[in-house]
Amino acid sequence: MPKKYFLSILLLIWVSTNSFAQLVLDNQDIYEAANSVNLNSPYHTTLSFFYNLEEGNYKPENAAKTLDLSDVEAKNGERLAVKLKQIFEGKGILIRTNDIPNEQNYSDSTSAQDENIYYFDKKKLPGIFLKKTGESWKYSAFSVTQIDKLHSETYPFGTAKLLNILPKIGNEQYLGLHLWQLVGLFILLLLVFLAHWVFTLVVDKLILYLFKRYGYGKVGEDYILPVARVISFYLIVVLLSLFIRVLQLPIEIWSWIVIVFRTLKPFLITIIFYKLADVVAAYFTKLATKTESTLDDQLVPLMRKTLKAFVIIVGTLFILRDGLNLDIIPFLTGLSIGGVAIALAAQDTIKNFFGSVMIFIDKPFQVGDWITSGDIDGTVEEVGFRSTRIRTFRNSLMYVPNGKIADAVLDNHGLRQYRRFYTTLTVTYDTPPALIDEFVKGLREIVLAHPDTRKDMFHVYFNNLSSYSQDIMFYIFFEVPTWGEELRCRHEILVKIVKLANSIGVRFAFPTQTLHMESFPEKKTLVPEYSGGYEAKLNDFLQSELKRKND
Repeated sequence: MPKKYFLSILLLIWVSTNSFAQLVLDNQDIYEAANSVNLNSPYHTTLSFFYNLEEGNYKPENAAKTLDLSDVEAKNGERLAVKLKQIFEGKGILIRTNDIPNEQNYSDSTSAQDENIYYFDKKKLPGIFLKKTGESWKYSAFSVTQIDKLHSETYPFGTAKLLNILPKIGNEQYLGLHLWQLVGLFILLLLVFLAHWVFTLVVDKLILYLFKRYGYGKVGEDYILPVARVISFYLIVVLLSLFIRVLQLPIEIWSWIVIVFRTLKPFLITIIFYKLADVVAAYFTKLATKTESTLDDQLVPLMRKTLKAFVIIVGTLFILRDGLNLDIIPFLTGLSIGGVAIALAAQDTIKNFFGSVMIFIDKPFQVGDWITSGDIDGTVEEVGFRSTRIRTFRNSLMYVPNGKIADAVLDNHGLRQYRRFYTTLTVTYDTPPALIDEFVKGLREIVLAHPDTRKDMFHVYFNNLSSYSQDIMFYIFFEVPTWGEELRCRHEILVKIVKLANSIGVRFAFPTQTLHMESFPEKKTLVPEYSGGYEAKLNDFLQSELKRKND
């Protein structure tokens, strides 16, 4: 892959158009520049400056005449002129002669005082501009005082020294490049491979080893390692952007390389933060597992998606502004106006989004809870940005908008501490009162003996005489978390009740019509005979059934 890039660069250099370093011009411009140092307009001053610093016509003393040296020593003029040209090259500023005003009294309309000044690039080089002094256009005195500072910023970390060292290798030209530039490209590619090897060794070996040593091998491999690899690529791009400008490549090539590097930096940073969103989500997932609420488990994926969307939006804006050098203010203005229109057209969607926010804040239910509200009746399976998914007891799925849930009155059965069980036990009218008393005592003992019933709150009483039965109210609570557990407890309690009734001779009543006829001597009456001894029978039941369960 690097070989392909290298060959592409050489090809572009070979087909490059005629230019003076950062200045793109035609043959007429060359003729005008070759005559003499002309300072009559920004156009002529720019031609004079770059022409006298070209390799074939290197006269820095003439280029220094385009600088206003009133605030510096005149002997530094040639050095500052060379540095200023290197600043233009390092910043990758492409100047076209067609864009330079050729008017002696040109004035900047964007200036507050409408001054006779001309900026080459207000964004990249706001401190470098031409200014009319008397009848001559020169680089302003302020710009000249900024040259050393801008040169250090353009070539930091000692790279400026390479500008004087590399050309000493040789100026022979091959494929449109000097020998020292080809050697510099070779060294740079070698450094790239070396840096990639070092970063790979540090990232893949050292970092992963440290995480495995402290018991976080999976975390390091799944989350930290991908982020570290992208960071290593970012560092390589930074190193390339610092050192490749020293090669002073032709402007047609270098201007595109600068754009690529400016775009790669925010692009790689966006990828880094995009992957860091997974790291943050993994951390909050671990925290969510420590809480009893299952709603937190649903919140983490939503948070991860929101973070990634935010990173992509912000990263795209930085790529457009810093990478492609586009003005994003009109874009943001149009986006805000469009956002208002979209908000008006998508009121229900926005309402559902804020409904989901309120669900996560108030936590009226969690995943697995049984909720009812009007037509809503089922178990919560998932809470999304727009809707909540509920599994009904018919095993169908119900998608309810979060805005509707946020405004509804919900009955959350999943938050019940106790589950109520109420029924009426009906016994026949021929049951003696003494037997009813013993039966009620036995029912209470069944409740007290069961491990999952509430012992401090239950009611078992003979409380009604209906048209066909004597009614006993059986009102108890189960301390169980799920409906399945409740059904199991009901089953156990009802089985004990039936066994108790059979043991002491209690008959359950049901709606009937009884026709009483005179008894015949040879026929036995259908009315049962109650012989007493109910207390002893109850004690036998308690010993045989409830005692056995306690053991």
